[in-house]
Amino acid sequence: MIYLDLGPAITAIRARPEEFEFSGDTLYHPRSRHSFCFLNNGDVQVHANCDCSTLPTSNEQSKIFQAAYEKWHTTYWRPLEINREFASHFQPPGFWRRLVVKLLTYLLSRPSSPPPSSIKSVLPHTI
Repeated sequence: MIYLDLGPAITAIRARPEEFEFSGDTLYHPRSRHSFCFLNNGDVQVHANCDCSTLPTSNEQSKIFQAAYEKWHTTYWRPLEINREFASHFQPPGFWRRLVVKLLTYLLSRPSSPPPSSIKSVLPHTI
């Protein structure tokens, strides 16, 4: 049987990890628009808008690619996710939050209303 050669994808994920993304359970290579799903039986399923997805992958290369993916996920993707999350904790507040904080600050810093008895003395007498 003829198989899809995963060699270029294996080389790319090892040499250029920044070219890959991960979402849900799918590894994605945006530049080529190819995605890779790792099946429970150890096979790799390739999804693409070209003929690449018509050939199956061999068990041997699927195992090598999955091992390269697991190393990529551990050494590149997961630290990137953690650093992004950490950075998000220190970003300035969004527009709506800033607006609410300014409004609350304004409302709390206003002088309090005079008591009702002093309002009566300020109003003109009508009789």
